[in-house]
Amino acid sequence: MTARSADNALSRLIAPLIKPSVFDFWAAHLNSAWSWERPLARVVARHIEAQGTVTLDLEANRHCAAIQPGQHINVSAEVNGRRVTRSYSPTRISRSGKRLSITVKQVDGGKLSQHLCRQAQVGDALEIGAAFGDMTTPSGPCLFLAAGSGITPLMSLTRALDQAGLAQDLTLVYWARTRAELCFVAELRALAARQPHFKVHFVLTQEAQRLNGEHAERLNTELLATLVPDLAQRHVYACGPAGFVDTARSLSLGHARSFLGEAFTPPPVAVSDAVGTVRINLALSGRTVEVPTGQALLPALEAQGLSLPSGCRMGICNTCACGKQTGVTQNLHTGDKEDIPTSALRLCVSRACTDLTLDL
Repeated sequence: MTARSADNALSRLIAPLIKPSVFDFWAAHLNSAWSWERPLARVVARHIEAQGTVTLDLEANRHCAAIQPGQHINVSAEVNGRRVTRSYSPTRISRSGKRLSITVKQVDGGKLSQHLCRQAQVGDALEIGAAFGDMTTPSGPCLFLAAGSGITPLMSLTRALDQAGLAQDLTLVYWARTRAELCFVAELRALAARQPHFKVHFVLTQEAQRLNGEHAERLNTELLATLVPDLAQRHVYACGPAGFVDTARSLSLGHARSFLGEAFTPPPVAVSDAVGTVRINLALSGRTVEVPTGQALLPALEAQGLSLPSGCRMGICNTCACGKQTGVTQNLHTGDKEDIPTSALRLCVSRACTDLTLDL
């Protein structure tokens, strides 16, 4: 019998005798990451990574599922008495999968990012959701394009490729506004010095002076031609704000072997009829609220006092998805309108075009 099957057998044996919530309460007094079944990770170290950015090293308990480099996880913590969840891409994952790091940039108004950067301490426990995302370890020559916090999944992939020996050519081009905001600089320079297959370029858009190896241009055809003359041979991965990823896509499609992009901000979609308010009938709670028709449903409903599950807030993790019984909605990513019932309306990237009935 394996250790996990033995643990499961013990859990089934004592399950009728104790509530999981009671077990979690008392177990947390001994170890903050002990739980009956909740996937938790304990903060074991923290350090400043860059200006306004902190890296937290975590040790996961046995309930945390496997995470692949490049994927995202939902991270939850209690902030001022309320559970807050946001999506982060681990920047380091151990071979065992039980040690991982998240690198968090403090965002103005960001409840969880400010908590993790300012208040989270060694010994604190965070709840970890199941991994999601398609940006996993590539094969063949690659070009990684990272802007701002978009470095996080690409750093995880870079480290994974290095651990595997980095037999393929890899170029990383990393944009930030200032030198102080760059993360992992010393590690990336050291990797480039010892790995003949790896090259790194830093692009700073708001620095008055450039150092050796730094550039200033925003993403464009000429810069790519200079830094990556063999683009046609490479698979391109891009992560950053929506406009950055859209530019990377347009410059790569038809010119590179493949393209995969992830944006951490939803792209703006022009809507012609986003005027006034609509009524949202909440079928499960019996409430009716009015929300602006031009706003995504998730923040619009939160403004009405609803506490809703959410994670990435950009249409990837599906944590905020709920059933829609009636009404017309529009996907703010694609602009497509939908007038039929659905069991998985993603509130973070959908707006109401008419009155709706939702399973909330």
